[in-house]
Amino acid sequence: MNYYDQMRQHFRLLLPLLLACSASVQAQTAAAPGTPAHSSALDSALFYQLLLGELNAQAQEPAAAFSLLLDAARQTGDEALFRRAVQIALRARSGDSALQAAKAWQEALPASLDASRYVLQILLNLNRLAETQEPLKRLLALTPQTERVDTIWAIPPLYERASDKQLAVSVVQKALASRMSDPALGATAWATLGRMWVAAGDTSKALHAAEKGQTFLVHQDHPAWLALTLMRANVDKAEYLVKNHLANTPSTDFRMAYVQTLLLAMRNAEANAELRNINQQQPDYAPAWLMQGAIHLQMRQWDTAESHFLHYLELMNAPAQTRADAQAPRGLSQAYLSLAQIAVQRKDLPQAQDWLQRVNHPDDLLAAQLKRASLMARQGMIEEALALIDSLPEKSHTDIQLKRSTAVEILRDQKQFARARRLLEAALADKPSDTDILYDLAMLAEKMGDIAEMERLLRQLITAKPDDAQAYNALGYALADRNLRLPEARQLIEKALALAPGDPFILDSLAWVAFRMGQNQEALDLLRSAYSQRPDTEIAAHLGEVLWVSGQHDEALQIWREGHQANPDNETMTETLQRLRVTL
Repeated sequence: MNYYDQMRQHFRLLLPLLLACSASVQAQTAAAPGTPAHSSALDSALFYQLLLGELNAQAQEPAAAFSLLLDAARQTGDEALFRRAVQIALRARSGDSALQAAKAWQEALPASLDASRYVLQILLNLNRLAETQEPLKRLLALTPQTERVDTIWAIPPLYERASDKQLAVSVVQKALASRMSDPALGATAWATLGRMWVAAGDTSKALHAAEKGQTFLVHQDHPAWLALTLMRANVDKAEYLVKNHLANTPSTDFRMAYVQTLLLAMRNAEANAELRNINQQQPDYAPAWLMQGAIHLQMRQWDTAESHFLHYLELMNAPAQTRADAQAPRGLSQAYLSLAQIAVQRKDLPQAQDWLQRVNHPDDLLAAQLKRASLMARQGMIEEALALIDSLPEKSHTDIQLKRSTAVEILRDQKQFARARRLLEAALADKPSDTDILYDLAMLAEKMGDIAEMERLLRQLITAKPDDAQAYNALGYALADRNLRLPEARQLIEKALALAPGDPFILDSLAWVAFRMGQNQEALDLLRSAYSQRPDTEIAAHLGEVLWVSGQHDEALQIWREGHQANPDNETMTETLQRLRVTL
């Protein structure tokens, strides 16, 4: 294509603009006689300049386009032209030119909120933090009073890429100085400063900011959200501030976030109690029923979990105007997947398939198909199940992991250990640094009775990822279960517990090594704590055994029956009952 062809293309692109200008001129000339004529800044020379600027932009000549359009913007004071000049500079990755245009825009139109936003954002992108104090103050001053709280709360994400977090805190603190004592803004200002301190790694100052913020408005959410963040980071006294807010009619969103925080801390009983309160006060709030179902599912309380999921579906299928939430459709898919899991536990495979067929959220389709493959394997269609898994598309590394772990689980359940090992070894050869594959290989080696290989793999994993609590726990438990090197086993498990405080499965491992060392009372205390948090069949098997050898046969039988009912096929439970010659 020659030069003239290119020009023809540019004019074709500009034709709608020219027609629009023509229509505007015609509309003006059609005005009623006697209407006073007003001079326009858009004379023929300026119009030609704008046209030339746009032609240069189309011809990938951003420097010339920027210069022409910025000059035109200065002549006219037109906000749209300033914005266009800034955008051209940004697209050309010329931060300095963009800043020049934004500052010129700000000087020409001092009351422009957009101009102030651009100046601040460009300075941040250029990492010129020290220069952002005045633009931030100006932005807050120009923001309408009704929007100021939200604008202040949105400050921390602006500085999340700042290279010097301490400087960022200092800049924001100075910019907010006049707002810190404002009765309407003080709570949010302090909470915002606290979030900046969290990003800078100083949780003690963040806690102080949360305390200061909570002295303003009892019902203000922002200091409480900061306190909730600190509670998740295990900061002392943060939960006290959270509970202060909970006592003063907090938003449902905050209460649900508090529930999630409790669940992350494995405080399931407290989370469940809070959800029950929400259900009583807002019976039509569907997400609370979904989350409560998930808790009971995790605790293997199948009937209770099912009733919550079914009630959730009932609420979600009610007319929209009668519901108290706007839950995203994914909740439905999560409920269907959970109900399918319950049906599998009851060995009702047709019902499980029916629930899986209802899953339609794109983020859950892979999970549904993988569960279908597992069901096929349970019915003896091993090769068909593996073929289905292999055919499923992979959109991310997580998808690859899910497919691989499902295939390994199927092969392991069918005692095809060598085949499962080959699959994992091939995956590890392709990605030697993947610690998840190392862990799966180690667990497979343990299943095959190759303890030396299991230990080698787990120690390799620990070297690569020294904060992996499950690696320490798996190695310690494997040694304890075989009565090998018990002091070392205990040391490994205690390290795991330090990395994941309160984890019920690690507590179970610690109890088991204590039991092996003859410390039955300690083992019993730990197992009761673990089982109260997570009534899992494995934990039930261990708790029952310690109770049995301690002479507490009635309670042991009760615990074993609960565990057996939750998972009749559990190998640990079956082996324990056979070894102790107990019939339930």
